[in-house]
Amino acid sequence: MTGKFITFEGPEGSGKTSVIKAVKEYLSNEGYDILTTREPGGIKIAEKIRDIILDKENTEMNAHSEALLFAASRSQHFTEKIVPALKEGKIILCDRFIDSSLAYQGHARGLGIDKVYEINKFAIGDHMPELTIFIDVPPEVGLNRVFSNTRKIDRLDLETIEFHQKVYEGYMILTKKFVDRFVVIDGTNPVETVIEDTIQVIRTYL
Repeated sequence: MTGKFITFEGPEGSGKTSVIKAVKEYLSNEGYDILTTREPGGIKIAEKIRDIILDKENTEMNAHSEALLFAASRSQHFTEKIVPALKEGKIILCDRFIDSSLAYQGHARGLGIDKVYEINKFAIGDHMPELTIFIDVPPEVGLNRVFSNTRKIDRLDLETIEFHQKVYEGYMILTKKFVDRFVVIDGTNPVETVIEDTIQVIRTYL
């Protein structure tokens, strides 16, 4: 595969969506063929699974079901959308991927990072991102952003602050476990600075 697979991770309210939009604009202007996508979602089947996962009414969903639904969505998304784009030589900018499952379900839900990793290996094989941008924002800062802007509040947003702190802990573990592909960006800086820092990292990588 000749394309490049870059993922963006971070706690709720880290600003990934705004950063990805700016990075896409910059790289497109530089002549790169860019595809942006998101998880859960990105294609019809996966978007339907997303609706189930994030529906605020689905409070009875257990951790195992949640992890398996994410993996199912990821498998379909990866094979239907990401693999063809990589074969076409595109640069893929993906809002969340496997690391979200490892942090949220593996660590914060207590299922175990290694166990959730195995579930996802069944879903996508040994395919991993080549570069992962982690936008580092303390949980309380991110959640304050979420509840003060206009985006739709989902089931995971409504989890306790203790849960979101565990998610953050999970990400800190992952930045050390996968140090070869994780780059940490300070997300507490002004958004213009976060975008500039991210673009510099990707330029160096490319």
